[in-house]
Amino acid sequence: MTSQKNSRRRFLQRVLVSGGALLLSGCDQLSRSEWFAKLLGSAERLSFAAQRLLLTRKAMAQEFTEADLSPDFRSNGTSNPDNPEYQALAAGRFADYRLQVGGLVARPRTYSLDDLKALPSRTQITRHDCVEGWSAIGKWKGVQLSRVLEQVEPHASVRYVVFHCADPMDVSGERYYESIDLEDAWHAQTLLAYELNDVPLPIKNGAPVRVRVERQLGYKMAKYIMRIELVDRLDHIAGGEGGYWEDRGYEWYAGI
Repeated sequence: MTSQKNSRRRFLQRVLVSGGALLLSGCDQLSRSEWFAKLLGSAERLSFAAQRLLLTRKAMAQEFTEADLSPDFRSNGTSNPDNPEYQALAAGRFADYRLQVGGLVARPRTYSLDDLKALPSRTQITRHDCVEGWSAIGKWKGVQLSRVLEQVEPHASVRYVVFHCADPMDVSGERYYESIDLEDAWHAQTLLAYELNDVPLPIKNGAPVRVRVERQLGYKMAKYIMRIELVDRLDHIAGGEGGYWEDRGYEWYAGI
């Protein structure tokens, strides 16, 4: 039964990744057309329905062995944020880095990198699937997001977790952001990762902290996280669609 589930999951991954690469490669232009926005909405509903059909709420993404590691884990998206504040943190090896966690919580917290590393960690070897059409297998270590949520105590009204990042995306200075729902936030494989392949997370891969949401495509895994906000809705944040690329037509739910 397990092998059958893995086979079905791999088939679904291939379909969604190849389809995503085709549809989203020209999204900056296509997203301005009404018909394309409707098509993406249909694709998102199909992706969400297929994921829920094939996987249980707590299903784990496939994990691999060290023999499967890719020789190089390339950068997706920004490779070095053009942000003076971030560059100063990087120059100090992130000793002054502080992750703010707040929003609709009982106990807002601020974490240094050492604070995060002091929490119980999880290590997992998983595959990253990018809508650009490439995949890579890496070994990630970090703290489960669920442990941070337990400490800040979300209000009952919370529905989403929003990641605010350091990387500006254009000349206006608008910064990258992403969001996931509570189901993915509490998932055992959702990490605030600070190591890749047994070394501190490289800058090109999101140092000092990035999120790993192993059941979704790569653009959901925000890098250079500076602040985490727990909210009950998304329509009041930036473009209102739950993420930088989603505001430009990408699917909010990118499950595989």
